[in-house]
Amino acid sequence: MVSFSKRSEEPNREDDGDEKRILVLHNDNENTFDYVIDVLCEVCEHDAIQAEQCALITHYKGSCHVKTGMVEDLLPIQETMHKKKLLVTID
Repeated sequence: MVSFSKRSEEPNREDDGDEKRILVLHNDNENTFDYVIDVLCEVCEHDAIQAEQCALITHYKGSCHVKTGMVEDLLPIQETMHKKKLLVTID
């Protein structure tokens, strides 16, 4: 027997390609503030103030949302940031 949900108008949660996701920068004890700020400006296209705020939030809170977008757009950014030795995840 097939059952139908009354919430069928909601997007399918299993299809990650259609949802906006968040690129999260995590704190580490390896990189300097200046380096993290430079990477955020270069890779995420933050201005200097936004990058500095993200670096401070990451330092004091442990992580910070640095970019929002579709998974296919965030994956190359995540890869570039990994190559630059920053710890980032897509949530």
